[in-house]
Amino acid sequence: MGQLMPIFSSQSLGHESWRLVERTHDTGRAGLHETLFALGNGRIGVRGSHEEGDLWPGTTQDSVYINGFHDTESIYHPEVAFGLASQNQFLVEVPNGKLIRWAVGDEAFDPRTGSIENYRRVYDMREASLCRSLVWTSPGGKRVSVQSRRIACMEQPQLYVIEFSVMAMDEALCITIESSLDARSKTVAATDDPRLGSTAAGSALVRIDASRDGDSIMLVHRTRHSGLLLASAVAQQVDGGTVASQPIGEADCPGTRYRVQLAANERVVLTKYCALVSSMETPSSRLARTAADLLHRAASKGFDKLLAEQCDALERWWQDADVEIEGDELLQQGMRFNLLHLLQSAGRDGRTNIAAKGVTGSGYDGHYFWDTEIYVFPVLLHTRPELARKLLAYRFHTLGAARDRARELNHPQGALFPWRTIAGGECSAYFPAGTAQIHINADIAHAVKRYWEATGDDAFMADMGAELVFETARIWLSHGAMSCRGGAESFQIHTVTGPDEYTALVDNNFYTNAMAQMHLRFAHEVAHWLAAANPAADRRIQQRIGLDAGEPARWRAAADLMYLPYDSELGIHPQDDGFLSKPRWDLSAAGTRRPLLLHYHPLVIYRHQVCKQADVLLALLLLGDQFKQADKKRDFDYYEPLTTHDSSLSRCIFGIVASEVGYASKAYDYFVDGVRTDLDDHHGNTVNGVHTAAMAGAWHGVVAGFGGLRMRRGVPAFAPQLPNGWKRYAFKLKTAGAQLRVCVDHLGTHYQLLHGAELSLMHRGETVLLTRAAPRASFPVPSPLVDERVPA
Repeated sequence: MGQLMPIFSSQSLGHESWRLVERTHDTGRAGLHETLFALGNGRIGVRGSHEEGDLWPGTTQDSVYINGFHDTESIYHPEVAFGLASQNQFLVEVPNGKLIRWAVGDEAFDPRTGSIENYRRVYDMREASLCRSLVWTSPGGKRVSVQSRRIACMEQPQLYVIEFSVMAMDEALCITIESSLDARSKTVAATDDPRLGSTAAGSALVRIDASRDGDSIMLVHRTRHSGLLLASAVAQQVDGGTVASQPIGEADCPGTRYRVQLAANERVVLTKYCALVSSMETPSSRLARTAADLLHRAASKGFDKLLAEQCDALERWWQDADVEIEGDELLQQGMRFNLLHLLQSAGRDGRTNIAAKGVTGSGYDGHYFWDTEIYVFPVLLHTRPELARKLLAYRFHTLGAARDRARELNHPQGALFPWRTIAGGECSAYFPAGTAQIHINADIAHAVKRYWEATGDDAFMADMGAELVFETARIWLSHGAMSCRGGAESFQIHTVTGPDEYTALVDNNFYTNAMAQMHLRFAHEVAHWLAAANPAADRRIQQRIGLDAGEPARWRAAADLMYLPYDSELGIHPQDDGFLSKPRWDLSAAGTRRPLLLHYHPLVIYRHQVCKQADVLLALLLLGDQFKQADKKRDFDYYEPLTTHDSSLSRCIFGIVASEVGYASKAYDYFVDGVRTDLDDHHGNTVNGVHTAAMAGAWHGVVAGFGGLRMRRGVPAFAPQLPNGWKRYAFKLKTAGAQLRVCVDHLGTHYQLLHGAELSLMHRGETVLLTRAAPRASFPVPSPLVDERVPA
């Protein structure tokens, strides 16, 4: 498999392992770099556009977002049918506190006039900061040095801060700085690309109040339809020179103008504290007071102390999450970039989740998908388990909306989670590739199962997990049915869509059936555990959801009779009942346009053997212990040439399975392609936001691919390999109340217990017990990662 050609050179931002460095402003890459340089703290997302905004050519989305802060709009269906999703939820662009315009004397800064020297922007992944420096010579020959620093405060999720400075270089100068809070409506262009956001995102707020107190400004808005309230506020400090200030601006873009007299080599520093407080987390009556108090506390600390807090928070993250790759600087850079954005994207309040584009852009309307549970959740589970718990809490808190959706789809009981959502309602306007993907119920159950096995958190299971698993399991029995196939009775699931969105509304999708089987067995197990371990919680849940005593047995019976398609002639698992009877799509044929979804009608795609992404192979990875190695290899060989990887969720899965079945070069190529999905803009749409699932996939590529990690009832099992050209790789893993470090190099595989009393693990089938008294174990040099044949 040949590697993807990057849209932009991977060298454009340097090859430092902890920093991205932009040494020139390239108009063609400006929108991409807005995404790459975005900062976030799980709640606020600040795109990496310049402080001067659209003065810089190529600026695309000079935007700020809040995870989960949304408005709604009606979904228009030219032909209406019962139960179609009727209301979209979309991420709103909130007031932008970054805006700073400035002038030297009477010459306003414009990057297209005068000249710029020593330009540099640095995205520092150690501390999640964005710094810029440049020297501007005005058309009249006046020279100034301009610097800025920016953070989205990890320890203060409602706050981001900018420090902006100008220095007169050669002579005394009068500097004018205009600092504003920009809430003006924006026009978002309409598009036929279903991956992009709503055209209403830039004009969804209605101003209901405004106030000013000295250099502090506050605006209060309400979303047009969802009724959410937001207080946006800025407080400003100016140091250096002789300063005079005055209020400026229009109602939707109020600001302050500072006129500063500077001596030669003197600098003026503007520190801008920006608060965003919403009714999602704060009572409406206290929005303004909370924002004002937050700004007062931030200003009393100052930028440097806030940055120090940021560095401490990031140091703790990297201590647990860093994946070290020695032997390829660009891959190391890509891995750390991905891990930082996962941290910046993850909701931490139990009421928000992780959007497909994180907090970096409005792609997919800021919706949450199954990407969280299958791709991102395991990364956080083994690095920051308390954060993983919050993501499951989000699903529990939207269980009511999932129950309502189940009733709309004629399920008399249980809960059906939406394919894409923010607040819990189904937002997928195209049900064949949306609502029909009911495997999301099993995906959530799989995450609950993995969490429980890794943490032993019985309190979570009693409070939230069991009810989540039970309610979602009920859907399988009302959607599926017993049927006779070949004379044998089996449980079958009809009219569904699996992960592969190029094949829709099929019978017995392999992934869906296999995951449903896992789900039903797990639900049966949890029911018996809860009855024995916590009878009070068991009674409470039974009464709340009307669970009858015979349901768990019916779940187990359906699981035991679950039909899993298998073609004995080919020795493969068909993706669904009809997949093998379709003609293949020759993806190498001249004139084939990609991605297929933007160039071919769905019916053209659906009638072919062609896959958008991993489907069968994903089931083989998640449930690998129940399938034979030889079957996995034949499945890989069959589906690889049929898969376009038009989804960013695909390559990482193929890479991990390729590693397992012995295709070393393919495994490595898939990994290399995936780890820099956004840095090299492989899909050509990173301008609209990062691909969080692909970012998590890079972690899986090292940990589950080359490291061979498979979790077996909470016990980590490894089969490490060292890629050719690498000197070493290392990662850490939290599980069973312990933390493990794994290092693989040319001398062998080295395990070290970092925290916890003891940890049991498996190395290539051998059980290893690490304890405080004996915290280390090493094994001989791993087998070289070379292509192997797996015997049929």
